[in-house]
Amino acid sequence: QVQLVESGGGLVQPGGSLRLSCAVSGSIFKSAVMGWYRQLPGKERELVAYITSRGSTNYADSVKGRFTISRDNAKNTGYLQMSSLKPEDTAVYYCNVDRSGLNYWGKGTLVTVSS
Repeated sequence: QVQLVESGGGLVQPGGSLRLSCAVSGSIFKSAVMGWYRQLPGKERELVAYITSRGSTNYADSVKGRFTISRDNAKNTGYLQMSSLKPEDTAVYYCNVDRSGLNYWGKGTLVTVSS
């Protein structure tokens, strides 16, 4: 069974940085697309960034230049480095892996950007 566990969320001041991690069990990670999504209260979950198995990346316009997605296939772990954080980045962040239609989610980690 594939399990995803996010970590690294917390409270940070505007302009600060956080790094989220997503540890993935099983052998799916190496050949899967990994994505980070976020969900604000009362809103739909939205894509923040994704990275393919070969390392190609894509970002939402709202985070370009501030967030960096990466992966370490040897550790079955993905990352989201977030810098220059804004209050509007406050959300629950979810990790997702997708391979050939098999799709798995973590339970999420809360990021709060506030002074």
